[in-house]
Amino acid sequence: MEALKSRFPDLKFAPLVDPNSHPHYLYSPFNPSTQVLKAGHAKDPGRRPFDVDTVFEKDVAVEMRDKVKLYTDVFRATSSDDSNGKVPALIQWSPYGKSGGAQTYDVMGPFRCGVPLDKTSGYEKFEALDPAEWCTRGYAIINIDARGAGDSEGDIVFWGEQEAMDMYDTVEWASKQPWCNGSVAFAGNSWLAIAQINLASRFSHPALKALAPMEAMTDPYRDQMGRGGIPRAPFMRMISAGLAGKGGIEDAASYLEKNPLFDDYWATKVIHVENIDVPLYLTASFSTGIHSRGSFETFQRAKTPLKWLRVHPYQEWSDLYRPEINDELQSFFDKYCKGVDNDWETTPKFRLSLLGFGESPAKTIVERPEKSWPVPGTELRTYFLDADSHSLSSSRPEKESVTSHDAHHLTDSSNFSVHFDTYTELAGYPTAKLWMSCDEHDDMDVHVQIQKIAKDGSTLKSLNYECPVPEPQVPDTNVAKFLGPDGMLRASHRVSKVVVDGTVQYTHEKAEKITPGQIVELEIPLWPIGMVFEAGEGILLRVAGHDLRLPEVELLRTNVPVDENKGRHKIHTGGKWESSLVVPVIAESKRD
Repeated sequence: MEALKSRFPDLKFAPLVDPNSHPHYLYSPFNPSTQVLKAGHAKDPGRRPFDVDTVFEKDVAVEMRDKVKLYTDVFRATSSDDSNGKVPALIQWSPYGKSGGAQTYDVMGPFRCGVPLDKTSGYEKFEALDPAEWCTRGYAIINIDARGAGDSEGDIVFWGEQEAMDMYDTVEWASKQPWCNGSVAFAGNSWLAIAQINLASRFSHPALKALAPMEAMTDPYRDQMGRGGIPRAPFMRMISAGLAGKGGIEDAASYLEKNPLFDDYWATKVIHVENIDVPLYLTASFSTGIHSRGSFETFQRAKTPLKWLRVHPYQEWSDLYRPEINDELQSFFDKYCKGVDNDWETTPKFRLSLLGFGESPAKTIVERPEKSWPVPGTELRTYFLDADSHSLSSSRPEKESVTSHDAHHLTDSSNFSVHFDTYTELAGYPTAKLWMSCDEHDDMDVHVQIQKIAKDGSTLKSLNYECPVPEPQVPDTNVAKFLGPDGMLRASHRVSKVVVDGTVQYTHEKAEKITPGQIVELEIPLWPIGMVFEAGEGILLRVAGHDLRLPEVELLRTNVPVDENKGRHKIHTGGKWESSLVVPVIAESKRD
């Protein structure tokens, strides 16, 4: 911690609201104690009851190597006290509260984010496995407050070495508990998933037997806070405001505003997944605005051969509590944490979903086994933009033409479309190559998105979970609705482009302004796509100066543009301007 503070003088730690004063922190007051929750116990009416007598140890101290104490709740079946009843420890790691933090399914999305009230006990940590479910399955649940969170001592940090060290020390503690069989694992979404791969990329512990990072990211700058070189602090500020503690929190958002380029600080946050050699149960989805790229990358690059990726068509929280997924996850953990001789390793290593979207006649393909990712035999098909007709075509227009849009605007965009003649599946990594200019400014924040269109050209939306009302009545947030994969780039960062294994990436370590009116080539990678189309349906490429996704949650909705654009952005097509979109098409012969 002190090394981090001294190395980066621009890094500040903002004060947190005390857990006893935070208006949305609902966890019960600090009270180290032990009780038995009898079978049938329910925390509140309508909640999931416990199926077995369960020991609930509240606010247990876990001492780190620097003597800082973290506090955890421990849930385990009473049978784990028997000499033959020892169980593995499943650690749920985050600063979101042991349970009852500000982040809840009631506030993060409409209709409880697709998580019915009776599927959770109320004792679960946000984005984590439920103790009422998993104590029955023969596991202990460790709901720990990360350093600085709740009543845990110290300051909250965003992943990096300090958090990995704390997690290692917690693995050591858990593995030595009298009820533990010596095996420790982790599970959970988002922060919980990122923390897992961060730990396994830096340290190895003999008791750590398996990880279930269910949607993560590997690079906080390139995946979220500085994606495309465009500072994106509001989301991190929202997360920080929902945390409670008695110390401070690493103010990465303020650091980004002072240091907008990728530097040594952001390098300390990069997760080198190629070092991971622990069995992995991974999930990914196309709909998240935070985790898609990193989840696929972890599967592709992790060292371990014991890795499985399930790409589902839902939002990650609704997927987490599906009964069949808990059954599958138990089979994975039983294999590596209990040594059960089951058939887990016959499970397909990679399963892919393709979204059909709304009222489309194309039905969503759910978790179809494929040999690998990207899907072998995928065709990279190029469509050229035509500013005159606002279309995408397989041949470059001979005539040069220009279209433009108001760059500092919440809705204006330049749109280009194409309809497919036959049934089509898209899966992989699209890329947009745009020749653009701006007469009024020396930089451009450019956003691109692929949306699905119906035969009549209307855009379609995909619901991320089952809702009790038709799609138009569901609030427009990215948690609930997916419009399509996106990409973004600040034009001045074009000079940091590199090509790695044939794919375009940006280091974001340098920037160079453009001359107003100068036409520059911008090659913009989009996040993974997975869509299915019937004949006559198609895609719409949108190009804009603003974020094209729906706000991740309602709290992030704004009625003013959040960018540094000025004037109009021009897109140059045809003739010598090779503005184009490359999409990955699964070959018909490979679809089975």
